[in-house]
Amino acid sequence: MSRAFYEGLAREAAARYPASDRFARGFAYGKLTRDPAFRYLLERGLVRPGARVLDLGCGQGLLAALLVAAGNAGANGWPQDWGAAPAGTTVHAIEMRKSDVERARAAGCAEIVQGDIRSAAFAAADVCVLLDVLHYLDPAAQDDVLRRAKDALAEGGLMLLRVADRSQGARYALTVAADRLGAAMRGNILLRYHHRTLAQWDAALAALGFEVEHVSMSAGTPFANVLLVARYDRLRCTPSASPPTR
Repeated sequence: MSRAFYEGLAREAAARYPASDRFARGFAYGKLTRDPAFRYLLERGLVRPGARVLDLGCGQGLLAALLVAAGNAGANGWPQDWGAAPAGTTVHAIEMRKSDVERARAAGCAEIVQGDIRSAAFAAADVCVLLDVLHYLDPAAQDDVLRRAKDALAEGGLMLLRVADRSQGARYALTVAADRLGAAMRGNILLRYHHRTLAQWDAALAALGFEVEHVSMSAGTPFANVLLVARYDRLRCTPSASPPTR
């Protein structure tokens, strides 16, 4: 039942794109139904009702389209073992590629900014999402984006990062090869990648005050994809006041 329900949400999300753009619709449905990260976000209720979402490197806006479809579904057949339907969410998204920005805007599901996440302003958010994005940036830029994203998060905010775990040997090599193939098909053959091991990601996020949970996103595939669910408690990270002198 939940599989059929989710596929219905994916169809509704894909239908947000103009009928004249068959590529956008086909890509949206295929990606949403084959990539386990999107369904996982809904099942776990990681985007709560009314949440402000900051989607960095949003592509053609698939997450925003899915959240609109899920929010519209509400309690109508919503699986009882899933988290709450993300009704009333708002999405502020940033994407560099003009063609993807145009497609995302055509779907009409988010505020879309064409820009570079290394320099674009980040809106205040309850959830920050970076799916398969940071490895295109060098380590210093990765750390800066993470710091700025943390600063944009409200108390109790959540950061969701999907990364390739560099420590997984052959699975990691296959992940990079698939990424390079996809980039080449889009005309990008000179990209440099900057992956880390999970231990290195944990250390970087811990230094910013996050507690991190690892969730494998490689079921049924030969890849090394992992979702990092990072929770930030601003109060926990605030130094306590010095005791009064006597």
